Amino acid sequence: MTAVERRKLVAGLAFSSPWLIGLSVFMVYPLLAALYYSLCDYSVLLPPVFVGFDNYVELFQDRLFWKGLWNTTFFALGSVSLGTCMALTLALLLNSKVRGLGFYRTVFFLPSLMPLVAGSLLWFIMYAGQGGIINTLLARIGIIGPAWLADPHWAKIALVFMTVWGMGNSMVIYLAGLQDVPTSLYEASIIDGANWLQRLTNVTLPMISPVIYFNVVMGVIGGFQAFAQSLIMTGTRGIGAPEQSTLFYVLQLYSVGFLDMRMGYASAMAWVLFVIILGLTFAATRLSKRWVVYDR
Repeated sequence: MTAVERRKLVAGLAFSSPWLIGLSVFMVYPLLAALYYSLCDYSVLLPPVFVGFDNYVELFQDRLFWKGLWNTTFFALGSVSLGTCMALTLALLLNSKVRGLGFYRTVFFLPSLMPLVAGSLLWFIMYAGQGGIINTLLARIGIIGPAWLADPHWAKIALVFMTVWGMGNSMVIYLAGLQDVPTSLYEASIIDGANWLQRLTNVTLPMISPVIYFNVVMGVIGGFQAFAQSLIMTGTRGIGAPEQSTLFYVLQLYSVGFLDMRMGYASAMAWVLFVIILGLTFAATRLSKRWVVYDR
């Protein structure tokens, strides 16, 4: 290596050092530390004691682990599927040329700007069994609303409905993708006699399939990390209430690690979650080759 190349290398490392230091301190070290602690009996207050794979063996035999995993999977699939349908539908409507379009776009996007804690408290009030705005409106049309957050059959569904309210970010991304679809494709399909449904399925959806893929993957990752919604809206009656129907995976991890002080066991849970999300992302990437269209 010449002196010039060496100077360029040093300069490049110097300019990238903030990112490298941040990656090492806030990403690489915590990952490796969690991996080590997952193999230990560690309570934070005492030094870690190496126990091998005992935490993982106990984890897969724990009924609460499977309960939390099922609740999280239900929430992730429900919120992603319902949120994708609603966000894409709104984006299609807002992509049309109607009067006051800017106002409608702002109205539908504003809820996504509300902090998650404030939004959860708002929906907690709206879901109140008696006096809540949702059950009050249902009563006006002759429907007796359920005890949303007190009924184990409705609690997870209620949290799924709440996530749809904040779909403004996905809607904006879909809207940007729709506006990037070449109008010549629509014109050619109209000349060929295609109706609106055929244009949607054969032109619009294939052209925005990369956007759909991105939103779905990000939605699944976010869904499997759900935490604050359940803690705020049902945590006053105990972690995962009612009857552990809202015991999400990360909520259980928080309970084990910070309430029970079993950091080794919690680290094992964190690594299992990391592998699950990594596997789902890899599977989505492989499957995307069959339906995602990148040609324009």
